[in-house]
Amino acid sequence: MLRRNLCSICKLIGTVNYFHTRSSLQIPRLLEAPTIQLASFLQASSFPLNLERGKQVHTQLIINGIVTCNPLLLAMYLRCDSVNDAKNMFFRIELGCIKRWNLMIRWFAKMGCFHLALSFYFKMLGCGVSPDNFTFPSVVKACSALNNVRFGTLIHEAINLMGFEVNVFVGSSLINLYVVNGYINRARALFDKMPVRDCVLWNVMLNGYVKCGEFDKAMEIFVEMRKGETKPNEVTFVAILSLCASEAMVDFGTQLHGLVVTCGLEYNSMVANALLSMYSKCGWLCDAHKLFGMIPPTDLVSWNGMISGYVQNNFMEEASCLFNEMISSGVKPDTITFSSFLPAASGLGSFRKVKEIHGYILRNRVSLDVFLKSALIDAYFKCRDVEMARSVYIQSAEVDIVVCTAMISGYVLNGMNNDALEIFRWLLQKNIRPNPVTLASLLPACAGLAAIKVGKELHGNIIKRGFDGRCHVGSTIIDMYAKCGRLDLAQYVFERLTERDSVCWNTMIRSCSQNGKPEEAIDLFRQMGRTGTKYDSVSISAALSSCANLPALHYGKEIHALMIKGSLCSDSFTESTLIDMYAKCGNLGVARRVFDMMGEKNEVPWNSIIAAYGYHGHLNDCLALFHEMLKNEIWPDHVTFLAILSACGHAGKVDDGLHYFQSMTEEYGIPPRMEHYACMVDLFGRAGRLNEAFKTIASMPFSPDAGVWGTLLGACRNHGNVELAEVASKHLFDLEPQNSGYYSLLSNVLADAGDWRSVLKVRSLMKERGVKKVPGYSWIEVNNTTHFFVAADESHPQSTNIYSLLKTILLELKREGYVPQLYHRNSQQMVS
Repeated sequence: MLRRNLCSICKLIGTVNYFHTRSSLQIPRLLEAPTIQLASFLQASSFPLNLERGKQVHTQLIINGIVTCNPLLLAMYLRCDSVNDAKNMFFRIELGCIKRWNLMIRWFAKMGCFHLALSFYFKMLGCGVSPDNFTFPSVVKACSALNNVRFGTLIHEAINLMGFEVNVFVGSSLINLYVVNGYINRARALFDKMPVRDCVLWNVMLNGYVKCGEFDKAMEIFVEMRKGETKPNEVTFVAILSLCASEAMVDFGTQLHGLVVTCGLEYNSMVANALLSMYSKCGWLCDAHKLFGMIPPTDLVSWNGMISGYVQNNFMEEASCLFNEMISSGVKPDTITFSSFLPAASGLGSFRKVKEIHGYILRNRVSLDVFLKSALIDAYFKCRDVEMARSVYIQSAEVDIVVCTAMISGYVLNGMNNDALEIFRWLLQKNIRPNPVTLASLLPACAGLAAIKVGKELHGNIIKRGFDGRCHVGSTIIDMYAKCGRLDLAQYVFERLTERDSVCWNTMIRSCSQNGKPEEAIDLFRQMGRTGTKYDSVSISAALSSCANLPALHYGKEIHALMIKGSLCSDSFTESTLIDMYAKCGNLGVARRVFDMMGEKNEVPWNSIIAAYGYHGHLNDCLALFHEMLKNEIWPDHVTFLAILSACGHAGKVDDGLHYFQSMTEEYGIPPRMEHYACMVDLFGRAGRLNEAFKTIASMPFSPDAGVWGTLLGACRNHGNVELAEVASKHLFDLEPQNSGYYSLLSNVLADAGDWRSVLKVRSLMKERGVKKVPGYSWIEVNNTTHFFVAADESHPQSTNIYSLLKTILLELKREGYVPQLYHRNSQQMVS
């Protein structure tokens, strides 16, 4: 009877298939087992479009009196996402049937309803139904998705008691749970127990080690996998190639490329793009471009990878050309494309290009995710359009930490440090937790404002949250303390760093160099080499600047030799610093030879050689180089004119200085900065035209800083203008009240004029404010040794001979008419 009814159902199946869209379902002969045919049909009907076919069969089963409480029907309804039908079927199936529980738990896990999956699991246990090896993978998956390792551990204990731990599917799910949640050692312990390890299992462990940053262990896993019989697949290669990219292991990466070809996966999209990313991140752009040419032109991921590679390696023009080629090829860019390309547009300073991209995004309704918003904000800030960056930020419906970090970085870049702090305060009020990148972006704002108290508070928060061990965070903390004048704290933070990359070393070397500690900077440079950290253009430039500040020509020559040996001469910035070092060490001829031997020159080396001739007093050569620079179609920038104005000041050529100052603003459209005004004040001051110097300060479009007022005060000292000296010093005492040099300058001007009462007032003001006079010192290099001299100091081993020779020189000077000024001693007596 049952067989006859099933055969009639099979006839119905054939009829249904005929009247529906031509199905590929093969109907077995009626004499074959009808139950197999029924299962096959229900599985084929498990799509929303075929739900009606399944319902018709279910109806015929009911009409023919066949038992319909079958888990196959429940599975069919679940696959068709027919929740109500599935629920009705679930409650009609026998309570103790494990299959119905497994089906419901697996479906909930598949649909992302992880809490319901766990709830059904515990209900199943409450009903006295024991789970089997098909139950646990879905339950463990739910724990993993909820990051609930505690529940997962309890379920692991149950699995172990039931003997399912080494089942390949159950074990894989448990290993994945531990890997995803960072319990890599637990995952490895279970992995080692597995008797059979398929490719999926190996890939889970490999990805786990890569994710946790344990690259040595990841490499061990890959090598161990290769020793066995398991053949790597595309997931394996993507994981290990990402490791090569992050660690710049290009040699090993090329070997993997050969293995990829051997395995026949070179045309696999995932693997090809992973190779492309590896070559790009390692700077092998020629190989990346060759590989790009072999990938189908419709692959959007490869376009994105190649554009990103060009941007990461600072080939902005090439990135722009490739983006235009992509549009011309008819490949539609997505959010990743724009996020990758926008830095190229802003890097080229093309504000128009950034606006065109923004317009395209809006016209084509490209999804503005947080990364694209951040890229747009960053691009506008780099193009100096703060208002457009604010507009993108304000229009964001949802503001998260990524967008806030972009705003903070942008404000800092544009010198708007207070606005950066306001954004940070706002995100704290909204209970948005700052990440390490946010904190590292904010610290330069504290440095810019010299707000060391806020900087210390941020440092405390970084330590509390355990971010202080990260190299990029440690570097910004060092930089912040150094720029706030606390080199001792910078040194303390640097010494406490457990890991130091080249950025950390460079920051510390540069901080010492810029804070008047060139010897310490050179010593750190040597230590950096001894630790095996690779020198780059930044470390070389910082060390050369220290040599120039000492000056220490022999150290500079050693670094020059290191540059040649290490193939760093091709970097225009390091070679420009080398020119500056030789010039400041008095070797202008070698500086010129370095310049002449350079290949392609941008404005940076031209500025260096122009400045070199300027501060050596060779104005004509300086101007000749400037005009030669123009003939070579190199556009001058603000640094070029700063060097020319300084040279005019040293040569006393006021009219030439005025001409080039006007040319800078009118002909080249370069707005004058603080340094240019300081040069103009110095130009007039040296020529004794102090009133014009004061008028220049009054005409400035922004408030003059201490450097400008200090230049005027120095000119007043040279020309004895007491009235303007008092005006300048009043501003200086407000701007830098602890700088003893300004008090001394004013005191000298007043003493020259014989106003001893005012001298006494200045000395009293210094005492009242607790200002201590820092003694001046000078130095000279003789036979590769630098000798330092401080006023009235007798610590030098040859001080007796030096003072004896100095007295002889003074006698000769008096014979030639020199009259020494002795007011310092008189003023000291009056103060005492």
